Amino acid sequence: MQPRPRNPAGMIVLGGLVAGTLDIVYAIGFWAIKAGVAPMRILQSVAAGVLGEASFSAGVASAALGLVLHYAIMCAMVGVYFLLARHWSPLRERSLLASGAIYGLALYAAMTYVVVPLSAAGPAPTDTTWIACSIAMHLLVGVLCAWFARRALLSP
Repeated sequence: MQPRPRNPAGMIVLGGLVAGTLDIVYAIGFWAIKAGVAPMRILQSVAAGVLGEASFSAGVASAALGLVLHYAIMCAMVGVYFLLARHWSPLRERSLLASGAIYGLALYAAMTYVVVPLSAAGPAPTDTTWIACSIAMHLLVGVLCAWFARRALLSP
């Protein structure tokens, strides 16, 4: 029996789902432990990027929107690595850990200093433990993005 051929789009989506799940579980767990914040509030904070403060009074609908947005962003992160790696060989040929970690740092910088400030979400948390843990999480997310994007590149 031959292995099933991989579909590049499927690998990108799978990568977004895996990295996204890890990232959202981290965020929910961190804020639950640190400040007793409910999971729904974390998801609403993602939706606040487009809805602003109204997100926090929209209940389950804005939490669901936040989850969809979160996974869409994660799929885009894997997809961007895939597109970059198609045209820039070091992302395909160099150490997965190194290129993924660098990509993760770039993702952290883009999200923290561009995406969130331009969104309706308001200022990002300034808690130093959150920042340190978020950088570490983005390193891991970057490696996952690189791994799934490389698998997508190997697809027929």
